Amino acid sequence: MEQKKNLCAQIPLSLHEQVSEAREAAGQTTSEYVTNLLIEYFNLQKNGGNQIMANNSTRTMAFQIPETLFQRIKAHLERETQRTGKKYTQREFVLGLIEEALNEAERLASEESSQTTGEANDSPCEATTPEVEDLPPEKP
Repeated sequence: MEQKKNLCAQIPLSLHEQVSEAREAAGQTTSEYVTNLLIEYFNLQKNGGNQIMANNSTRTMAFQIPETLFQRIKAHLERETQRTGKKYTQREFVLGLIEEALNEAERLASEESSQTTGEANDSPCEATTPEVEDLPPEKP
């Protein structure tokens, strides 16, 4: 095991609270969390600012959008940041929209698939035979 040495630094209270929340969410000790942050930072510096994922589980999407749309997105992000008190990033916004759209598309595809499967199981007689309640009343 590598030797360890204490690192002590005064940081703004707001930053300390942010670090504490993130550390708790990660389920790590302060020492583990700060160590991982520093390792990540120095790896980022080594790689010219490009994050390299160990298992290549992420991909990059890049596209251009009109300036007016970009400004609308920025305004929305600022409003959400003000409303929630937590910085709302472009990445969070776009990933949320993509997830929402894909979930809806998959739900619709699943419904269409089950409807098609359900119709295929009906025999021709079942598909055209009206229910008793659907028949007009008999005239006396």
